[in-house]
Amino acid sequence: MLDPVTLAVLKGRLEQIADEMDATLYRSAFNPIIAEAHDACHGMYDAATGATLIQGKSGLPVFVGAMAFAVKAAAKVAAERGGMVDGDVWLFNDPYEGGTHANDFKLVRPVFRDQKLFCFLASAAHWHDVGGAVPGNYNPAATECWQEAVQIPPVRIVRAGVLDLDVLAILKANTRLPDSLWGDLNGQLAALELGAGRLDGLLDEYGDATVLESLDTLRQRARRLMRDHIARLPDGDYAFEDMLDNDGVRDVALRIALKLSINGDRLTLDFNGTSPACAGPVNISRATAIAACYVALKHLFPDVPANAGVLDAVDVVLPDGLVISADRPRPVGGYTETILRMIDVIFCAMAQAAPERAMAQAYGTINALSIAGYRSDAARKGQRWVMFSFFGGGHGGHADGDGLSHGNAPISTATIPPLEILEAAYPVRFTQWALRPDSAGDGKHRGGLGAIYEIELLEDSAEAFIFGERGRSAPKGIAGGGQAALNVFRYQQDGQWASPPMSSKMLGIQLQRGDRVRLETPGGGGYGDPAGRTTAAREHDRKMGYVGDIAGNKKEQLA
Repeated sequence: MLDPVTLAVLKGRLEQIADEMDATLYRSAFNPIIAEAHDACHGMYDAATGATLIQGKSGLPVFVGAMAFAVKAAAKVAAERGGMVDGDVWLFNDPYEGGTHANDFKLVRPVFRDQKLFCFLASAAHWHDVGGAVPGNYNPAATECWQEAVQIPPVRIVRAGVLDLDVLAILKANTRLPDSLWGDLNGQLAALELGAGRLDGLLDEYGDATVLESLDTLRQRARRLMRDHIARLPDGDYAFEDMLDNDGVRDVALRIALKLSINGDRLTLDFNGTSPACAGPVNISRATAIAACYVALKHLFPDVPANAGVLDAVDVVLPDGLVISADRPRPVGGYTETILRMIDVIFCAMAQAAPERAMAQAYGTINALSIAGYRSDAARKGQRWVMFSFFGGGHGGHADGDGLSHGNAPISTATIPPLEILEAAYPVRFTQWALRPDSAGDGKHRGGLGAIYEIELLEDSAEAFIFGERGRSAPKGIAGGGQAALNVFRYQQDGQWASPPMSSKMLGIQLQRGDRVRLETPGGGGYGDPAGRTTAAREHDRKMGYVGDIAGNKKEQLA
């Protein structure tokens, strides 16, 4: 048995390998969504099962959970084609096997020791554009996966250390931004190369058997700790449901329903009652849904080690054919909106059993916005440009205090791209980037504030595309807390402001120079009875402009 000191050292060293892979990609990627927003992750996965062993601290947790399915898919295809060898790297973006959506390219590299497979290293990252009908690929009107992006099954991009130029040519032919794709791919390959070298060094130092024992011990520790936490919760069934505004194709709300059951040291998440798979792109695959459960549980039990042991004490019931268990060719490009709603219902169901552990709902939408066109200046005339970004909002109040204002979505540790980077890279100007007054849910601990973003086009013309949620169903409070404000998207044409017919989803918005688009994002829900909020806290909110008369001014700005 490993002594505690050696186990702690190995845990830190293994996590550092994943962290270094993250950092390598962030510093080398061409795409601001990776380089600035950190929409990527790296991890280590079991040689036999593909289960998560180690994840980095700065990568997206939802990627780490989904990557276990991606590793299994790559290993299965490799076995059918003669197996893997040292120096191979497998690449694909299949969201039905590897989770999330087609922008997220997964790279899987086997690590061999004495010609025996030791583990897999894997990288996932959001590529800027991979074909499809909409620049940036968040197509709110897609009714099948091929309308969203090119579909790449598991293929070898590197064969025994040699880059496959045929596969590269196919990838570069299916993007509006081949230079960005090439830079991001190189960054992921470099990260995996560094990770393999770091891992070899660690294994040489401590021995393969000792490191494997540490990985097994960490999973057992996560399993035991989860069971202990669950056993301390009151047995019973706790139900909650919430809605998605629509699927972008049919203007009908979709239900995400959960019954959370606690029985001794077992937890069951039963999603029976959730709406069937839909026509539009808010469907998600089974792999993505399970990854969302993993992320929610890590929020609720943050001290549990981040590996597959988190789910060993949890049963996830996902009947076939739901919006959260969809199969090909159902479109899944807007997966972010649906997994955020899954996390919301898990938080709210857990709040009934243990409100001290849960958070009120966060703002609940990434507001994926693309603006795209062609350069008109003489030096770059006709050059394609695509600005894609996501945006922040407020997090929910909790037992220890108010929610975070202007944070990123709880599916990730990503950051909101800085406006300076976006303005430098694209012909746009942010005319407003501010906290949104009166956007948070009231409570003993209020939610965090959402934000206001207003963007002016500096080119002759462009098209805008928006994929958001929470335009009709506001983020909820818990333990008596109030709900937050709704999401608002508007666009300007001929000096007049308009709103999408489906609230927060629309494609092909024609913009001319000087036209603007505007997002007002929700805050987070409140925690606890508002009567319990102190006078001092309310006075501070008023003085800071978080609530009060200042909220009336923002309405005049849209007149």
